[in-house]
This record gives sequence, structure tokens and C-alpha cells, in this order.
Amino acid sequence: MKFILIDKIIELQQNSRIKAVKSLSMAEEYLGDHFPAFPVLPGVLLLEGMIESASWLVRRSQDFANSMVLLEEARNVKYKSFLSPGSTIEYDVEAKTIEDNVSSFTGKGVCNGEMIVEARFGLRHFNLADQNSAMAEFDAIVIENLKKRFELLSK
Repeated sequence: MKFILIDKIIELQQNSRIKAVKSLSMAEEYLGDHFPAFPVLPGVLLLEGMIESASWLVRRSQDFANSMVLLEEARNVKYKSFLSPGSTIEYDVEAKTIEDNVSSFTGKGVCNGEMIVEARFGLRHFNLADQNSAMAEFDAIVIENLKKRFELLSK
């Protein structure tokens, strides 16, 4: 199963901030197993939506220099409420630092004016070819596909 936890980038200030949205539909597979009588987006996926948003900010700010942007750490994650099908969450993520290989952020997710989740977190970014030069072609393919997805998300 592939998780894409943002539907659209609604604002991006390079090196600074990103706002993205996710509309939750009952058609999403993972909801069937997560409290079948009370379907809600699992907390870890709420956090992942923030991480995905921040990843796009890093990629765009660094002109897609790295194929991999991964979670390094998450701190002070607070879940305040649930996100149920039919709802839309807006992620607002602010960069504290974006350096060559690491970055740090604060973020929150809000639905209808109500705080759903907030966190501080750090990302690590790199190319697979940094460890194995034979992976350079794979890095190029991944980056090209990420650029195409970014165009779709930011229309």
C-alpha cells in the first residue's frame, strides 16, 4: 500500500513555510482496520502528513538536490483530536533550519479551526549515490518522478 497523505500544496514560501491539505475519504483502505465502527486517520499518518509537507518544502528549497528525505526525529508530538472521513486537514509547517543534509520544523494540522496535531521534527536528506555511486541513475529517476508529483500537488 502506498501512502500519499497530502492532496494539494496551497502555499509555499521557499526556505520558510508550506501549507498543504488532505481530504480524508472513507475509500482509503487503512480506515477499514482502524476502528471499523469509528473510522479515523491513525495518529502516525497525521504526523506523516506533516512530514510529507515538510519534505516538499525541502525538495523545492533545494531545487530537488536529494532523492531521499526521511524523518530523523519527532518530538513533542501532541494529538488533540480525531480526523474522520469527510474532513479536510490543513497542515502548516514552518522551517526552523534547512541545511544541506538536515532540516528542522514545527508543524500543526488544523480541521475547521480545531487543532488536530502538532509536533517538532527533523528530517535527513541525501542521495543514495552518496553511499554507492552505482545508485546515481536511480537517484535521477526518483528525482524526476518527484518533480512530476510536485507539479501535480502544486497546481
